[in-house]
Amino acid sequence: MTKEEFLFHLNGASIIALKFAERYVKDKLVTDFKYNVILSATTDDSNLTQFDLYPEDQGIIKLNLTDKEVVDLLYRKNKVPVWIDISVLKSSRKSTTFNLLCAGRYSDNKDEYYYNRTGTGPFGIKGPNFPLDYNEGRKFRLKKNFLFLLKDFFISLINFTK
Repeated sequence: MTKEEFLFHLNGASIIALKFAERYVKDKLVTDFKYNVILSATTDDSNLTQFDLYPEDQGIIKLNLTDKEVVDLLYRKNKVPVWIDISVLKSSRKSTTFNLLCAGRYSDNKDEYYYNRTGTGPFGIKGPNFPLDYNEGRKFRLKKNFLFLLKDFFISLINFTK
């Protein structure tokens, strides 16, 4: 996959994730995108020699990146993470922010990408995190949900680094 193809998949996955989230959230989601990247969200076996692994990425989070900064960060030696879960996190009047949760395994083999058959390359489209009191068919606000998500994220991060 070239850098240009990776950027194309990132932009396409962002639009799809935005449209998916619009079915559930009340917030107006704008098309100026920012990204929070959680690197190496997996613990990978070093015996998996077909992949490039970056154990030094464990626990690294990059916030408020542009699409080009995401590509510069994740495109390494012509390889990308084999899966990247994308979901809307929050919105403001100026931008919509996505979470990118990334595998720690990097490959240049498209057959290794988890979501390649869906046409999104390594990107898996996920919905926004639903509030605990979510009722089917009722839209919710991301800002209210964001505080719960932030708390859950830090609890997960603490547990992940133990």
